[in-house]
Amino acid sequence: MNRLRGLAALGAMLALLAGPAAAGGSDARAAAVLQDWYGLVLQLVRHTPTYSPPVASRSFAYLGVGAYEALASGRPGMASLAGQLNGLAMVPERSAGVDYDEAVILQAVMAEGVRDFFGNTGPMGQRAMGVATERFAAAAAADVPEAVVARSQAYGTALAAHILDWSEADGALPIVNMGFPLEYALGTEPGSWVPTSLVQQQQVPLLPAWGNVRPFAMAHGGACPLPPPPAYSEEEGSEFHREALEVYDTVRNLTDEQRAIARFWSDDPMLSPTPPGHWIAIALQIFDRDQPDVAFRADTLARLGLAMADSFIGCWHAKYEFDLLRPITYIRAHIDPDWEPVLITPPFPEYPSGHSTLSGAAATVLTAAFGEDFSFIDATHERDGLPGRRFGSFHEAAEEAALSRLYGGIHFRAAIDRGLEQGHCIGDHAVSLTMAQTP
Repeated sequence: MNRLRGLAALGAMLALLAGPAAAGGSDARAAAVLQDWYGLVLQLVRHTPTYSPPVASRSFAYLGVGAYEALASGRPGMASLAGQLNGLAMVPERSAGVDYDEAVILQAVMAEGVRDFFGNTGPMGQRAMGVATERFAAAAAADVPEAVVARSQAYGTALAAHILDWSEADGALPIVNMGFPLEYALGTEPGSWVPTSLVQQQQVPLLPAWGNVRPFAMAHGGACPLPPPPAYSEEEGSEFHREALEVYDTVRNLTDEQRAIARFWSDDPMLSPTPPGHWIAIALQIFDRDQPDVAFRADTLARLGLAMADSFIGCWHAKYEFDLLRPITYIRAHIDPDWEPVLITPPFPEYPSGHSTLSGAAATVLTAAFGEDFSFIDATHERDGLPGRRFGSFHEAAEEAALSRLYGGIHFRAAIDRGLEQGHCIGDHAVSLTMAQTP
């Protein structure tokens, strides 16, 4: 049923793309290009088989940098990220003394980037990208002289090629077998992760080398280290056993509200825009509501994408350092053999919680952008039948997202609390970048 809803959503996107193109001033056209492309990307993430959360976060980072540089190349108040991000060399410059159009440049950058990152999506996604490229290009170029359009498109294409060349050297590719290695030796220590799924592909963990991918704003995957989790123990009364009992008792006594929270933040691949897409969706909803200028949007989306991509690199670096088993494995072996979690346990080690690290990083960036105690309604999943939720701040939302994994029965308390701390550290790296000066 969820899969059918996803296909219906993509069909609705196609219908929208076929509608009339809106015109306006340069800033308005550029903001529309940014918003429209990101809206489509959220749908493409749902329908591209290799798009696990770490992979999705990587694409959001590169697309965000490309969009930001498209504007920064012509605005003195926006500093380039070249030299600030690992491996990003000086980007191509615009020619002096001639006119460019920001919306057209931005359109070219996004079209090239999305086509590259989602080249393996299915037929409906391919069709959506084709329609989007045509319609968004027409809207971006409305009332712009042909010579300026041609010059701007050429520059945007060159800028996109620079970003894509940079991306190819980060160590993330190729992603084969949907990210599950063809050979992998499982840990043999007590408490080591073991498979929790009967699916043959998932008898090895997802993307075990992702912690070695080149990060963006932080120096390396271990830049925000964590203390070890509680020492593994099967003794009743030990700290580890107490944490397992907390998961067990919480799931057995869930309130309706807690169950709803677990479902709201589940964000399963192929059934949602994934957890990083959820936070992108939150930003887009706020943009729709508050209509900030395009420089602020590009700055925020770039920082958010960078922080989320680094959060998965940092989180995965720790996950495979500690290689901890999941609650379902421990509880069934030592507490209750018939116990069932609410959510399906993801196929990779437990500590720390990816939702926690991601959400802590995202909340840190969005709080820096919009301020403390910034209230909003998150309606990301309304199309999937889940009502929106109101939050008084981004950190409140992050804490709920993190706790949702306890309610779902897939994380211990230490992974949740320390994951949030790790996320705050990683988010600070993105916040510290010198970027746009325009609020």
